[in-house]
Amino acid sequence: MPRPRKRRILTQRPHPAIYKPAGVPLDDLRRIVLLHEELEALRLADLDGLSQAQAAERMGISRSTFQRILSRARRQVALALAEGQALQVEGGTFDVHLRRP
Repeated sequence: MPRPRKRRILTQRPHPAIYKPAGVPLDDLRRIVLLHEELEALRLADLDGLSQAQAAERMGISRSTFQRILSRARRQVALALAEGQALQVEGGTFDVHLRRP
C-alpha cells in the first residue's frame, strides 16, 4: 500500500479557475488540470522569487518534492499555452495557512 500523500501548505486561499483562449467555446477545448499546490509552487518560485529550499520550507515539503511539483506545473502551463487548451486550476492535497502581513 502506498504511503499517504503529505498535505502541502498554501499561504493564500485557493480559488478554482479556468483560463482559456479568447473566442473559443470551453466545450471545444481539452482541459489541462493545474493543481492548487502547483499554482502555489509557481507563485513562490517565479513570482515571489524564492529559492526552491525557501519555497519548499514554506509549503512544508522537501526540496525535491517542491522541484517535482514545480516542474509539473511549468509543463502543464506550457502545454496549455502551446496547444491552445484550457487551463483548469482545481484540486490537490493541501491545507491553507494564511500569512499575516
